[in-house]
Amino acid sequence: MKLGELAQRLECQLDGDPGLDITGIATLERAIEGEISFLTNIKYHAEAKATKASALIVRPDCSGIMKPLLKHANPYLVFAKAIEMLMPPPAFTPAIHPTAWISSSAKLGLRVSVGAFSFIGEDVALEDDVIIGSHCAINQGVIIGEKTVIHSGCAIRERVRIGRRCIVQNNAVIGSDGFGFARQEDGTWYKIYQAGTVIIEDDIEIGAGSTIDRATLGETRIKSGTKLDNLVHVGHGCEVGNDTLLCAQVGLAGSTTVGNKVILAGQVGAAGHLTIGDGVTATAQSGIPGSIDPNTWVSGSPAMPHKDWLKASAVMPRLPEIQKAVKRLERRIERLEELSKVKSEGFED
Repeated sequence: MKLGELAQRLECQLDGDPGLDITGIATLERAIEGEISFLTNIKYHAEAKATKASALIVRPDCSGIMKPLLKHANPYLVFAKAIEMLMPPPAFTPAIHPTAWISSSAKLGLRVSVGAFSFIGEDVALEDDVIIGSHCAINQGVIIGEKTVIHSGCAIRERVRIGRRCIVQNNAVIGSDGFGFARQEDGTWYKIYQAGTVIIEDDIEIGAGSTIDRATLGETRIKSGTKLDNLVHVGHGCEVGNDTLLCAQVGLAGSTTVGNKVILAGQVGAAGHLTIGDGVTATAQSGIPGSIDPNTWVSGSPAMPHKDWLKASAVMPRLPEIQKAVKRLERRIERLEELSKVKSEGFED
């Protein structure tokens, strides 16, 4: 593809030869002649100047790089779109594999695909252009919206609803039983039947190995535009807002409410029955024991304001030294108190 055509399709300002041939896209370190790369962080400016790429995607204020440039206010988004243009996915032909088992009561839309050894249960509805990979179990009463892709090994439990244009990565489980038990008089646990369901709205991605539990009553809901990384667990009765990111190994205990445009970084854990407000960012391994106000940034376990956590983190390595200093001060105070006592007694005599 010519660089000029690429710039036009990506709505970028072009500084350079529009006739330059672009054959691929790569990182700054791995790019070779003929490929385009991208610069999204100024700290990699030296690497950008040294790259062998023939052109770069950069911000409008980028300077000092003697290469053809595609300039845009959001170079990372342009990079994402450029991948699709320069490295398109392989062509796909809809098909029902002969080893798939499909209930006679299931309703399949146009151009639906079902992979080898997959199970489509009673009263399932698969809308147009849905793709079900191999070894999937789509249980009774499930509804899956158009253009949604369920990759191999997934289990979608009974009565779950998944919206349009969703992606469910390999081995995810949606609608598994919530973790609910009542203690009996003899101390054993009585399983509470999980009668609710899970609602996945539109344009959601669920990472590999993630699990979303059905509610005891009512629903667990993930709202449109939200993305779950691999190995995320959403407990029963949770609600996750629009355009939120739950990164790898995030765990939400039951009845957690997460707002819109929240970012929970890797291994963040929420205690449950709490609310995380809109626009909150929690850094990696934060432990959230209680509700968090909107538009705050927290860190640590238990979570605290990020600036306070930075100060506390700076002190942590010095704690042994501080402890020694405190002990020295305590000994000096004890000696001064003893001396004062002796002087006081001597004065009284």
